[in-house]
Amino acid sequence: MKYICYRFTFKNLQKRGVYVTIFYMRMRKKSHLEERMSACADIVKIADGGKNMKLSALIPDLLPLGSIFGNDNPVHLEIGCGKGKFVCETAKLYPGVNFIAVEKISNVLVEALEHAKAENLRNVYFLNCAAEVLQKYFEEESISRIYLNFSNPLPKEGYKKQRLTHPVFLNRYSTFLKRGGEIVQKTDDRDFYLFSLESYKSCGYKITYICEDLAANPVEGDVETEHEKLFKERGKPIYRIVAVRQ
Repeated sequence: MKYICYRFTFKNLQKRGVYVTIFYMRMRKKSHLEERMSACADIVKIADGGKNMKLSALIPDLLPLGSIFGNDNPVHLEIGCGKGKFVCETAKLYPGVNFIAVEKISNVLVEALEHAKAENLRNVYFLNCAAEVLQKYFEEESISRIYLNFSNPLPKEGYKKQRLTHPVFLNRYSTFLKRGGEIVQKTDDRDFYLFSLESYKSCGYKITYICEDLAANPVEGDVETEHEKLFKERGKPIYRIVAVRQ
């Protein structure tokens, strides 16, 4: 990480000569990022980068899933794949399932792309885009399962509409998630877990599985993510929900 320092004078404190110094961390750009992304161009779709996401979401750019994977196997979608540990290991466990993994930060996604390339995984494809525009890429009822692994809980009230289980997002998912399709969510944040339960119910999803301590009740075939391993080592409970679209 690279530390950046800014010094601000707030208007209401200016007369008193009070200054506030703010430190934050900015992720250092990966070396040769563009070249590394280009080397994986055959397994990733990169969003157009338009700033108006509301407008962009309305312009269809459907992924030809049959051509990408060369079969009509079920398609599972992970939103926020990070460095790709979960999707790559899950794809190896389930070769009869196709996986689309979404990550909006190229600096992070490049490691997932290279992981999939190194493993020669033919049933994994990536999307470099924000969750707000996902519906433009998928036909109706084309996805059988959605994974939400340790999404940002965004605890401040003003940001709740940006939570990936807010009804705004659940309604978006319903445009491409099959009826009977699942959302499988894991989080370490209890408030986010409770918020998500209420959101699923309010949007007509049926809760078929709830676990409030995944370490004590492991699920066969459920791959541990990087964050999950870290939280377990710290003794934090992991919450897991399965919600089905009706």
